[in-house]
Amino acid sequence: MKLQSLPLFPLGAVLYPGGTLALQVFEVRYLDMVTRCQKTGAPFGVVLLTEGREVRQPGTGAAGSPPFAPQSFARVGTLARLHALTTPQPGLMRIQCEGLQRFQIERQETLKHGLWIADVTLLADDLHVPIPHDLRGTATALRTVLERLQAGQDAAEKAPAQSPFQLDDCAWVSNRWCELLPIPLDLKQRMLVLDNPLVRLELVNDILERTGIAS
Repeated sequence: MKLQSLPLFPLGAVLYPGGTLALQVFEVRYLDMVTRCQKTGAPFGVVLLTEGREVRQPGTGAAGSPPFAPQSFARVGTLARLHALTTPQPGLMRIQCEGLQRFQIERQETLKHGLWIADVTLLADDLHVPIPHDLRGTATALRTVLERLQAGQDAAEKAPAQSPFQLDDCAWVSNRWCELLPIPLDLKQRMLVLDNPLVRLELVNDILERTGIAS
């Protein structure tokens, strides 16, 4: 399935299917985007920045150079759906969004006011793969972490996912760990692109064993 003119939100973060992401929105291009998405129920795309900054920066000012600093981002991202929005003051929105389905960018362009849009192809959802016996420690450790996060203050903003937990599914468990672990963003992106959820969980398990989290 393809989507045309999907609005994009390039971020210094990787959103996974089934995860949640809290954002503060104040740039006009994104305030307009969020308002339209709220009114229509349409998703937007979260993609990892590979060059540039989240907030639009002016260019060098040199003759013939573009007016704004360049931005580049990964070709695979995740659809995001709004599920909470507040406006604490004019010109500022606080939103929470949920990760839906991965996509691959086929064509992209930037509009006059700086918003990126893209034609994308939706990627297949991860297959449901039960967690094998030798990897069950990853699910047990994840349950403990998520329950502690939910019990704390501002739990909705801290926890990467809300219950019910899918602790018997390789994709769900590996995705939540990828969101939680302090690993480089380029590694988080490579994990997102992997099509095999069991391989993703095995890689997560290697990281957990090296750090002593799930031994």
